[in-house]
Amino acid sequence: MITVVLSGLRARWASFLGGFLALALGVGLLTTMGLGLSATFHAPERSPQRFASSPVVVQGQDRLTLDVRRGPDTVPVSQRLDRPQPVDKELLRELRARWTVTTAGGPDAVGVDAPAAEVRALAGDRAQVLTGDERRRADPDPERDAQALVALNALLGTTGGVTAFVSVFVVASTFAFAVALRRREFGLLRTAGATPGQVRRMLLAEATALGVLASATGCALGALGAPLLARTLVDGGLAPEWFTVGGAVWPFHLAFWTGLTVALAGAVAASRRAGKVGPTAALREADVDTDVLPLGRALLGTGLLLTGLGLLAWTGVTEPSELLKRKTYTTLPMLLIGGVALLSPLLVRPVARLLRLRGAVGTLVRENSAASVRRTAAVAAPVLVTVALAGTLFGSAASVTRTRAVEAREQTAAQYVASGEDLRPVTAGVPAGAVLSPTASTSLFVRDGAEAVVKYGARAVADPAAFAELARLPLVAGDLRDLDDRSIVVNEEFERHRVGETVEVWRADGSGPVRLRVVAVLALGTGDNGPYVTRANAPGALLDRIEARGGGAATARALEASGGTVRTADAWAAADHPASSPQTRLGLILVLGIALVYSVIGLANTLLMATSVRGGELASLRLAGATRAQILRVVTGEAALATAIGTLLGLAVTAVVLGTLGAGLASLSAPVALALPWATVGAAAAVCATVAVAASALPAWRLSR
Repeated sequence: MITVVLSGLRARWASFLGGFLALALGVGLLTTMGLGLSATFHAPERSPQRFASSPVVVQGQDRLTLDVRRGPDTVPVSQRLDRPQPVDKELLRELRARWTVTTAGGPDAVGVDAPAAEVRALAGDRAQVLTGDERRRADPDPERDAQALVALNALLGTTGGVTAFVSVFVVASTFAFAVALRRREFGLLRTAGATPGQVRRMLLAEATALGVLASATGCALGALGAPLLARTLVDGGLAPEWFTVGGAVWPFHLAFWTGLTVALAGAVAASRRAGKVGPTAALREADVDTDVLPLGRALLGTGLLLTGLGLLAWTGVTEPSELLKRKTYTTLPMLLIGGVALLSPLLVRPVARLLRLRGAVGTLVRENSAASVRRTAAVAAPVLVTVALAGTLFGSAASVTRTRAVEAREQTAAQYVASGEDLRPVTAGVPAGAVLSPTASTSLFVRDGAEAVVKYGARAVADPAAFAELARLPLVAGDLRDLDDRSIVVNEEFERHRVGETVEVWRADGSGPVRLRVVAVLALGTGDNGPYVTRANAPGALLDRIEARGGGAATARALEASGGTVRTADAWAAADHPASSPQTRLGLILVLGIALVYSVIGLANTLLMATSVRGGELASLRLAGATRAQILRVVTGEAALATAIGTLLGLAVTAVVLGTLGAGLASLSAPVALALPWATVGAAAAVCATVAVAASALPAWRLSR
């Protein structure tokens, strides 16, 4: 058996080359992503900077801690405040009376040259006492390193998931099509006395050998590619400058065994079908496509398709806001893509027959594509994956961003907006009739039942009357004009969201609780609708936006005194919600690039194999009077038609996903501003078409001589 397997691998190395490259690339990418992912689990240990020379740091409380219910018991839950509280003045006097106290950078912390135990005894629960590496918590933005890794962790995890999904798909498709082309060989083996079990074991042995070699090669490539990935992420602004990959071992184990499992999984279904081929059936069906959709594939494809549609519908009905998150519009479409790709043999023949191609060449292209369902579906499937990923990923991201920009513009009647950090109030030079509404960013903490504490990003209103005049928020109930220091505007996400109800909140500095009356309720929208309070309930909040209407250019000149950037409202909405940030676009390109590379490998391998075994068919066409140019047009036309079918199926998946997203936005009372990235989808389809035509034309040119 081993001799047969090795000789078979040597004799048919060209047909295994595509699967080897796809698997090696997949394992290499998984290794690279795993090494990068392992480096995101822990931020670097930085030494204290602000109070580096002080052995002890006394800092005001920087967290709000409340008791919540967990089953029959209560446990404390903490939420980080926007900024630490100032050190208690009485405590500060006591510290200075006994030891040397160092101040630097603000009233929230001081350095103390004293024994830590004595400082803790004096401070009690009035402040935090930090020693050793914990002194970093007093540095500006102490969690910046960990926060910088959150988005990177999500990106690498998503990319690894897409890599695994596409590699399984391409490798399984390659094995299935290679087995379909070897039916004559299996028939001869069965005639020579081979049992179905021996045929299956032979294919599994080939897959094992291929999997081991490709996985080992991929691990080596991954080790070389990980430092390059780190440099690319840093240069693209996706990772902080200090980011480097570590020496973790688990990514190599995970990638190697995943690669071997993928190879065996791709071969299992194909080996079962090969074992069922009898000598006579193999010879009789060698040039006829029958049973192109086995029961197992049909059940799996139907299950994936129904699961994907069901989850999309369920999410759109129960939690439509989840549709706006990258995790959702990255993972859920994969179920639809997998289901449609598995069921593609059912769709190929009807779609091909619908086309009306002119002339003898066109007729041959249409009929050959409809008759050779297995070949056409094998070519269309990787195109479907690439086009669908391009449409759903780029389309969903662009649609969400565009919707937020439109929503932001629709929610204000302002003509000009000044934005920036720590704006100065504008009082001088404001023309008569102009209305200015300054607001600030703040946070509110609210109990969600008895089980959780939720931190909401809120807006603090400086002038409630001007705010009510300029705001065009999606009101469900109530009146914005009723907002004052004892009230709040909430959205439908709040547990208490009826006008007149009372909400218990804690302010951004941890003070509270205060009980505020609900005077207006907003639709949820894309997530930026409320809550709103007055500045009396936002201690320490700094102005970051001033909206203005009336007064013309004189108002714009007056806003310049705020120290912020003054734009028209349209320009502000576009700048505050750009089409996509360079970092987001680079991340999406990375995911799509992986899918495109796999599609190129799958297309080239499938068409090289398929066209290489059509020597007899092409010779018959020459004997029937077809010229060499006509034969090339037939072969390349079939490849182009299969690519077009894959593109149409990918666009269908994109339409379902974006349609569900649009329905979800409508249910959130947000504007529906869907965007289909035609340029990206067109470029992906064009690359696939170019590769497909070239991979089919080269062997056809050689065989038609």
